[in-house]
Amino acid sequence: MIMRSEHDIFIKNDQNRVYFSFKLRNIIRAAITAALAHEGYVGRAEVSVTITDDEEIHILNNEYRGVDRATDVLSFPLDEADELGKGGENDVLGDIVISLERAQAQAQEYGHSLEREVAFLTVHSVLHLLGYDHMSEAEETEMFDRQREILDEMRIRR
Repeated sequence: MIMRSEHDIFIKNDQNRVYFSFKLRNIIRAAITAALAHEGYVGRAEVSVTITDDEEIHILNNEYRGVDRATDVLSFPLDEADELGKGGENDVLGDIVISLERAQAQAQEYGHSLEREVAFLTVHSVLHLLGYDHMSEAEETEMFDRQREILDEMRIRR
């Protein structure tokens, strides 16, 4: 089943270490759509998602954040958050990069499915694209509450 979206969502698999199924592709689309709807986003958004491995995300994390290790997900917002979702033309929200290798390891570590982990990472990243952050305890609480609400709306459980 291919899920249709009112948004332009581009997904590219750039790794071959973990099988990237159509189900995972659809979960990413659903998570982006659900996060935007939950946040009251109006208009048509454009999001690009690259699926990669630990080696490549390590390079990106070091290059763009100065952090010399692999991570699970990176977000690269392209527009100012306060200008997004006003309706009308497409908003190019930005790029999401997910290490499927790291997502699989975390799913095993946390005792849930790869699908749930990918949905969580995608929602987390979309919230970053919309301007949310978790630099303070209050911001972290707000962001994680929103993530939980969105995953609940998607009926994705642990």
